[in-house]
Amino acid sequence: MDKLQIHGGIALDGEIRISGSKNATLPILAACLLADRPVIVSNVPHLQDVTTMIELLGRMGVSVTVDEKMRVEVDASTIKEYFAPYQLVKTMRASILVLGPLLARFGSADVSLPGGCAIGARPVNIHVAGLQAMGADIHIENGYIKARARRLRGARLVLETVTVTGTENLMMAATLADGETVLENAAREPEVVDLANFLRAMGAQISGAGTDRIVIQGVERLHSCEYEVLPDRIETGTYLVAGAITAGRVRVKNTRPQHVEAVIDKLQEAGATVTSAENWIEIDMRGRRPQAVDIRTAPYPAFPTDMQAQFAALNTIAAGVGTITETIFENRFMHMLEMRRMGAEIRLEGNTAIIKGVDRLTAAPVMATDLRASASLILAALVADGRTEIERIYHIDRGYEAIEEKLQQLGAKIRRVPG
Repeated sequence: MDKLQIHGGIALDGEIRISGSKNATLPILAACLLADRPVIVSNVPHLQDVTTMIELLGRMGVSVTVDEKMRVEVDASTIKEYFAPYQLVKTMRASILVLGPLLARFGSADVSLPGGCAIGARPVNIHVAGLQAMGADIHIENGYIKARARRLRGARLVLETVTVTGTENLMMAATLADGETVLENAAREPEVVDLANFLRAMGAQISGAGTDRIVIQGVERLHSCEYEVLPDRIETGTYLVAGAITAGRVRVKNTRPQHVEAVIDKLQEAGATVTSAENWIEIDMRGRRPQAVDIRTAPYPAFPTDMQAQFAALNTIAAGVGTITETIFENRFMHMLEMRRMGAEIRLEGNTAIIKGVDRLTAAPVMATDLRASASLILAALVADGRTEIERIYHIDRGYEAIEEKLQQLGAKIRRVPG
């Protein structure tokens, strides 16, 4: 199993291109099941989770072709079965996103329950309750959600909690339902908006995406289209923090500054100079030590849970004391224990981490526990004295395309070696 070796102490300087969004690509690939003709999706990131979703579609008999530029063509007309096996779903919870499209288009779906997750429970009861309200017959048997419906009916659905995948699954299902569906307390994330834009490109009638009330008028069929996935806001934020933590200068291109405003605000609070235009952001922290910042995660447009681990790393070497409160997922502080091995001063109290900045971190062997935790360990290693080795980096490959190559472009001493 590969690991990363990082020699810390280098101020990053340069520019990189941001990849397409993982969290937009996965639901868009699932939504291709709704079209009666081939669909082409571009700006798809080359990631393990994307490979898993493509493999899942292929297992069902869907024709998927990928060219050298990661343009993906999906033709669901060849589908043979409406089944998402545990072997694939357990490696990627987003596999649950095929449930709504399969049920809406083909009237049948057998999808494995996702099972455990390192960062806490993410229940699918909201997905199930919403589909049942739309007329689906659903029962859970041998660890599988077994759903049947002649044709789904429009309904008013008030989501119990704000859920991104729940919003996406029900929005996809509603596109082919009979009548109007209203999603109240819907997730507002840019990835939800991107999925709605993709569905509209296929002929869906959707309004309100990006607000907490989405209205979908069901149509008879969805057709082919070509669509470009939006840039990844979490990758954007991660490389901006890399510039800040190393007292460097980093410009990220092919991104959307409006999607990372909460992150930019915190970087400016930490003392960074941030400039941006329509599709790029530059952070300059040269010659300055960051100031500690307080973070509280919450659904978009507030501070994203997927960026708290990176700011935890920033706070470990910042001046002062910063607190990080995680309100979305339990068990999302496992990276804190690994950073303590590098000399970080962190105290955990329930869902809050109190971090007192130290002058320097020191290299140590550490282990990635989930996707964003891995990113925080890389950031900490970039400023640690000596050579840090990070194991279990398959987590990183789920969500960051060519992370060592991009960091090398910025001057980092990082390489992948066999475990």
